Amino acid sequence: MRELRVVGAEEPARVLGALRDALSGEGAAVLPRAAGAQASPGGDASEEVDTGTSLGPVPRTVALVIETSGSTGVPKRVMLSTDALLASAAASTSALGGGGQWLLALPAHYVAGAQVLVRSIAAQTEPVLHPAGHFDPAEFARSARALSEERRFTSLVPVQLARLVDAAEGDAEVLAAMRRFDGILVGGQAVRPELVARARGLGFGIRLTYGSSETCGGCVYDGRPIGNTRVRLVDGLVELGGSVLAEGYLADPERTDAAFRDDHGERWYRTGDLGVLDGETLTVLGRADNVIVSGGEKVSLDAVERRVRSLDGLGDAVVVAADDPEWGQAPVVVAEGSVRGLPGIAELRAVVAGALGRAAAPRSIVIVERLPVLASGKPDRIAITRIAAEESGPGIRA
Repeated sequence: MRELRVVGAEEPARVLGALRDALSGEGAAVLPRAAGAQASPGGDASEEVDTGTSLGPVPRTVALVIETSGSTGVPKRVMLSTDALLASAAASTSALGGGGQWLLALPAHYVAGAQVLVRSIAAQTEPVLHPAGHFDPAEFARSARALSEERRFTSLVPVQLARLVDAAEGDAEVLAAMRRFDGILVGGQAVRPELVARARGLGFGIRLTYGSSETCGGCVYDGRPIGNTRVRLVDGLVELGGSVLAEGYLADPERTDAAFRDDHGERWYRTGDLGVLDGETLTVLGRADNVIVSGGEKVSLDAVERRVRSLDGLGDAVVVAADDPEWGQAPVVVAEGSVRGLPGIAELRAVVAGALGRAAAPRSIVIVERLPVLASGKPDRIAITRIAAEESGPGIRA
């Protein structure tokens, strides 16, 4: 067993040093944590752990523990071994055509941010640490210009990419900075196809990634598994295997057994995502548990959301379920902005019903000034569902 210590994620240089010691076997395992984070999943808000606090022992193989975002449920602590982290870094290096210098623009307590640091350690390069706080494209461009190695990389979430694309279309300096990167990993949630097209049209070298904390982050790039990652479908659900799998969840054997399975000597992680395989190319369709029964028919809210987001003014809309007296449950669209410029509810219902069937037609659109988001930039679907329950009714509510 080895000790597990909390390191403040607001000081990524300290996380980098602690990770370097953990991967070498000379230091404790690392749990990067944002200031004010809860000490235990589901704990009281007042229950905080100071940086440097020991959280007790973890298996000797574990170097990093990542607390999940909890966007749709109770957070978990994912235990990642040294071997898995380095296997992930090696797979990424191979997929990107070689190692190089990384720009950290994500919080170090998210797996994608921590992996930027792990890849830097593996490549023996010093990462550039972008200042925390509000994400500003001009400031990001300045950080990008600080990269001095021949090959340069970064990792982003879609909201950051969208801001950079918007800025680059009118700012030559931002555009030039973005074109300096040999690879820009984008993951954490689905990316709108039109945003991908705009980014690639500007010459951004983006690679769309799929994975989770349980797989050391992205292990599928542009639909293709990297390294020795294996992908299979079981009853339409995506399962992932290979060297990048986590050891399990800290102090939670029941969840570990539910998420990981052994099949004829091979270990697999059950993602809970619906997918389609075309040869070796994976297309992820959305969460299997994001399905409702509306009027006796199963409706994928992810499928509704993809169709809704294709409409003008609804590119960032979120679709959640709300109780309905007639249908049992029905989709509700929650979007930022104003009613002006949005399609009417009749038009929206017709478009969605034409593509996915009548049961999938949204009952209403709820307009909010700002969509609730998690610190990662992902929509806070629990909070958005509450808004939909309180505000939705037939038609549009602002």
